[in-house]
Amino acid sequence: MPDIDFMHAAIAEAHAAEAAGEVPVGAIVVHQDKIIGRGQNRVLRDSDPTAHAEIVALRAASLALQNYRLNHCTLYVTLEPCAMCAGAILHARIARLVYAAPDPKAGACGSVLSVINHPQLNHKVEITPGLLADECGPMLSNFFIKRRGKKILNQHPTEYEDL
Repeated sequence: MPDIDFMHAAIAEAHAAEAAGEVPVGAIVVHQDKIIGRGQNRVLRDSDPTAHAEIVALRAASLALQNYRLNHCTLYVTLEPCAMCAGAILHARIARLVYAAPDPKAGACGSVLSVINHPQLNHKVEITPGLLADECGPMLSNFFIKRRGKKILNQHPTEYEDL
């Protein structure tokens, strides 16, 4: 399957998170062209500050492979990972990260911080940013606009509130 199809699976997870009242972020882990882990934001439902979509997907993938090392796996996520998630990606030894929208408030893959591929770290991750960002960015912005009872944006905003 091409990257765009896997990103659509991550977007479906984001929509499910939003339907549950969570910030709409979704993630999937792929190994040998098969989805082995799915995740969506669950911080409110689980009362767990670590239950970001990426962490949930990494946990599921680790169980599927019976290994905390996720060598040769690709993580697809609808929003640039934060510092916590970037650290988990590195510790899991994810080979490749594909994300949609940059996070100008907490992104740790270059937008705010550069945790992924920091020159002093021993693991390097291949990064593909911006895949379907035009779809995921407005989904996030509109979530926060709706939460505040304001009119939905018809354009593509550049910043995501309260991430």
